[in-house]
Amino acid sequence: MNRREFVELGIAAGAALAVQPTIASAGDAPAPQHTLPPLPYPYDALEPYIDAKTMEIHHSKHHQAYVDGLNKAEAELAKARSSGDYTTIEYWSKKAAFNGGGHFLHSMFWQIMAPANKGGGGKIPSKLEAALKDSFGSVEAFRAHFSAAAAAVEGSGWALLHVRPSDGRLIILQAENQHKLTPWGVTPIMGIDVWEHAYYLKYQNRRADYIKAWWNVVNWEKVEDNYLRIVGR
Repeated sequence: MNRREFVELGIAAGAALAVQPTIASAGDAPAPQHTLPPLPYPYDALEPYIDAKTMEIHHSKHHQAYVDGLNKAEAELAKARSSGDYTTIEYWSKKAAFNGGGHFLHSMFWQIMAPANKGGGGKIPSKLEAALKDSFGSVEAFRAHFSAAAAAVEGSGWALLHVRPSDGRLIILQAENQHKLTPWGVTPIMGIDVWEHAYYLKYQNRRADYIKAWWNVVNWEKVEDNYLRIVGR
């Protein structure tokens, strides 16, 4: 995904979240570092479906770790370019992919949720509903497919709803961790985090229960906005 697509999705807190080179050349000043975006609601706002303590740890600890890891990886890659020593390029490239994926997906995740009855759950807006029916046959089929994909993620990862700009279709894919199995040519507009840290305090090993509860806090207005920013209004 390029920087323009990232910004157009509107899922970042600001320009500092856009993925960009840390140093263009040895003589240039470094670009601003990535920062943790604030949540658009209090930690307890998604109760009872996602508990406050999970949200606090997930946002302030796990997401912060991805931000720190991305900044570190980009700094090390900048050092390699400056020194010409690419001995550890494979290691830091993998770290940049892992932490960059975590930063991007979590930035999206916070935005596509909202408190129940205050933007979360409820009716799907008309344009997104039409696209879901066109791509999956019905909204019910989409939800069943998406829930099954989330439940079937092996180990840690995500279920993601993507737009394929080449034909405007919506497709559901899985991501291992937060970057493996990621395809080219698609843009995520919605996702559920099924790493255990996203639900274990409340649901323990009952991932299916977490997924079922999560539908009550999906911010469909934001998902539609993400969709329309890609396909046009």
